[in-house]
Amino acid sequence: MIIYILRSLINSVSIIAILSFILSKVSVIRQLISKEKSSYTDKIIFSIFFGLLGIVGTYSGAPVEGALANSRIIGVFVGGLFGGPFVGMLSGVIAGMHRFAIDIGGFTALACAISTTVEGIMAGLLSKKFFESKNKWLFALFFGAIAEVIQMLIIIIVAKPFDLAIELVNIIGIPMIIANGVGISITIAIVNSVLKDKELEGAFQAERALKIANETLHHFRQGFNFQTADKVSEIIFEMTSFKAVALTNTRIILAHKGEGEDHHNSGDIIKTGLTHSVLSSANYKIANSPNEIGCEKDKCKLKSAIIVPLKEGEKIVGTLKLYKKKGNTISPTEVKLALGLGSLFSTQIELRKIEENKELATKAELTALQAQINPHFLFNAINTIVSLIRTKPDKARELLIHLGFYFRKNLYKSQELVDLYTELEHINSYLEIEKARFGDKLEVRFNIEKDLEIKIPPLLIQPIVENSIKHGIMNSIEGGNVSISAYNKNEMIEIVVEDNGEGMNDEKIKSILDEKNQKDSIGLLNVHKRIQLVYGDEYGINIKSQKDIGTKVTILLPKEEVLI
Repeated sequence: MIIYILRSLINSVSIIAILSFILSKVSVIRQLISKEKSSYTDKIIFSIFFGLLGIVGTYSGAPVEGALANSRIIGVFVGGLFGGPFVGMLSGVIAGMHRFAIDIGGFTALACAISTTVEGIMAGLLSKKFFESKNKWLFALFFGAIAEVIQMLIIIIVAKPFDLAIELVNIIGIPMIIANGVGISITIAIVNSVLKDKELEGAFQAERALKIANETLHHFRQGFNFQTADKVSEIIFEMTSFKAVALTNTRIILAHKGEGEDHHNSGDIIKTGLTHSVLSSANYKIANSPNEIGCEKDKCKLKSAIIVPLKEGEKIVGTLKLYKKKGNTISPTEVKLALGLGSLFSTQIELRKIEENKELATKAELTALQAQINPHFLFNAINTIVSLIRTKPDKARELLIHLGFYFRKNLYKSQELVDLYTELEHINSYLEIEKARFGDKLEVRFNIEKDLEIKIPPLLIQPIVENSIKHGIMNSIEGGNVSISAYNKNEMIEIVVEDNGEGMNDEKIKSILDEKNQKDSIGLLNVHKRIQLVYGDEYGINIKSQKDIGTKVTILLPKEEVLI
């Protein structure tokens, strides 16, 4: 008899295990099991599911002495462990009441109904400990066996006559305790595998999101426009299982890849009502049917979607839309992927805006700094030419030509970079005017490395040359000389302006690059700040000077950024 009962119970456990495995692969059941927080509706569905497994256990049982050796407890106990007290109790009531209803008046009917409910509640109360345990299958095996022992005790207490209850427990007790304990453990392992699949899927989706973010980052640096949207939507389409991917701004479709390209065209006004809802509410929306999507075209094959708002700070600038061809198929993992991508893209859009504002501010500051130089030079040049108009009109005319040439070149100061020889032409024009002021007292030498092809910010060297003449040589009775050099040095390009003028002490050198102490050395600070704006704080000018010996100003620039 015991072998017969064990064989029947093994068959019953096998049926429930196979059924659990099959049902756990159904997307709706998978979503319910994998939810971190469940609503009461979810819990009721959950209870019905595990209650039905309990009913299957009843029907697959074997008749013994007017009772049933069954595996009803497996579904109920597993439901309680995973769903908590509410699910355990409700699934126990469902399976227990069914057992009572199919054998009203049977001598174990009431006892089985009570024990099934009690075991469900017991499993629910153990739920917290179950999730904290490291070996969940072993936990389920141990407490599942104890639950069956409790069922045997309830049968002995409730079932009448007492001697028949004792005889029944002697026959079915050990087989049911062993078989159902193992069955609960096996079913737990199957259901737990669903959760592990979810974790693996979540990790895969996180990795995929990071890959997509990495692939799209350099595109978003070009701005949020048609070209960027086209590339980004193509990347998402190729790297995910979505049947269509679209990006919009607040008015029009920027790009659409995949199903629906025939009527969701780039440049078209946004067609779907769901997209308008997302733009107005600033919250993501999920559509599980074509009606919810709200596409204007009849027989559109896109059946479900998730649409996520894209933000620039708090401002809505567009949407990311991910579509599928089957209804009600957007999984929780795909929702997380979409929200993650939406957050990453919003961050990239905002960073691009910050970069644009920084670039505009840098250009505005560069223009302002360049504007400081020209009035200073122009004032000196006009004074020199005025002094020559009566005494040397031809020389004055020549200087006017040089001045015109200088300012004609200076019209291109808005350019971010100019080649070195354009800058040297500026200096030549400047020096011709200065030589007219100082005559033979000023000597200038150039030492430019052969074939040195570099681009530098405009008006970079001339202010330093001007400073050397004005502060280094002008006050000397004998005059002096200025040398201008440019060459490669390790990973740097060095441009050196050196004079043998009166020089300065260390305190003066420190004050030159201090904005608080600026008087006559605005040109050097100007150059220093402009270099740092373009290349970074580690670059700029270096000043070395000795009193009555001269001054050496070295411009340090990164080689890789200035070589042509």
